[in-house]
Amino acid sequence: MRPSCALTKMHRERAKRGPQEIGRSRGGPSTKIHAVVDALGNPVRLALSPGQTHEMKLAHEVLEGVTDAYVVGDSAYSSRELIAALEERGCQVVIGNNPTHPTRSIDTHRYRERFLVEHFFQKIKRFRRIAMRYEKLSRNFMAFVQMASVLVWLL
Repeated sequence: MRPSCALTKMHRERAKRGPQEIGRSRGGPSTKIHAVVDALGNPVRLALSPGQTHEMKLAHEVLEGVTDAYVVGDSAYSSRELIAALEERGCQVVIGNNPTHPTRSIDTHRYRERFLVEHFFQKIKRFRRIAMRYEKLSRNFMAFVQMASVLVWLL
């Protein structure tokens, strides 16, 4: 029995669409934007993941190539492996303590600089297209995130 041409065309079109990076949770569909910002709050590196994935899944990828810098993050990035890898590259790690891990001393004044990342996300979410995720494909959504990031750099 020969498959119909319509079925073949449908599979070909589905393959062209690409990944969507849309996660499912109780709150509905969601996507996480992972960002590395510089000392002024301007984006340096961006990545997308489905909303249900943990931050640590992309942490090594996003922080790859970061050397001799202060790395400030919240307690979700408190992993022994990540901290050891960053310290090997000469980074000063200022990541909040996860309650399940042994406590480490951190520079609280530098930790307060984490607000720059939060401000970056507030700035790009002013763009309705990013806040509401109108784009289905991850490449199209990432293009709008990058365009908003360019505007953050310029303004």
